[in-house]
Amino acid sequence: MFPVTEIREIAKNVFFQKIEAPRIARKRKAGQFLVIRKGEMSERIPLTIVNSDPADGTVTIIYQVVGKSTAELAAMKPGETIQDVVGPLGLPTHIENFGTVVGIGGGIGTAPLLPIATAIKNAGNRLISIVGARTKDLLILEEEMKPISDTLIVTTDDGSYAKKGFVTTALKELIDAGEKIDLCIAIGPVPMMRAVAEVTKPDGIKTMVSLNPIMVDATGMCGACRVTVGGVTRFVCVDGPEFDGHEVDFKELVMRNRAYLKEEKVAMERYEHKDGKCMGEKSPAAKAPAAAPVTTGGGR
Repeated sequence: MFPVTEIREIAKNVFFQKIEAPRIARKRKAGQFLVIRKGEMSERIPLTIVNSDPADGTVTIIYQVVGKSTAELAAMKPGETIQDVVGPLGLPTHIENFGTVVGIGGGIGTAPLLPIATAIKNAGNRLISIVGARTKDLLILEEEMKPISDTLIVTTDDGSYAKKGFVTTALKELIDAGEKIDLCIAIGPVPMMRAVAEVTKPDGIKTMVSLNPIMVDATGMCGACRVTVGGVTRFVCVDGPEFDGHEVDFKELVMRNRAYLKEEKVAMERYEHKDGKCMGEKSPAAKAPAAAPVTTGGGR
């Protein structure tokens, strides 16, 4: 059992949660993730490790409530326990002094970007960060990204805060202005990562994306997280989660992530009407958007 030591809502339906897991806290590296199962009958979901504190033995996750499993996590109180927390999983991000790195976080993707961006900056790189969300209410970790970024660009799709437009628009402006970019790291919804890769490809800018497809055992044995990269089948849980964005088959990834939409919707509806009673505004699930797959950093 893994006790929850802290939980709070940091944006609309977005939760910050600390979990006591001393061994994971000591070993995790930037880019790695956990697989969490709240209870015996719960779904296993992958969530990126945003931070860790080896001194107090905790790991931090940040996730958006989009389905039953994340709604169950968000309803927890400090002192309650999670049955299974497995990790650290996946390959750590390759860190070196690349030169100028652009880190892009879309929506909840800013959460997994933060530890990677921190490690990139600590390695001596010049870091340009672009973080965006659909609207101001969904923007996260702006203050945490500021001190580690040489330049921070914030965007909102609807213009409700900072620069109006998409993160890809800000990226294209940098390229058109002649900015020499040695590496681009993009984390967010699949359409956003695909769009970033399309922007950087004509200029030959190396672009890494962090994938989070449907996972089950997260050991590479079940094959549920398979993706096609450069025409070769890879398993995100053991070969990733980061891959060359110019080689990922995003069309296939979108189709695979949508495979269980119907089942996710049914599970959410049952959770909201547990025991025949509508949970209403008392539950984070009641405030969440319709169930949909989250492809990076957020789980389901």
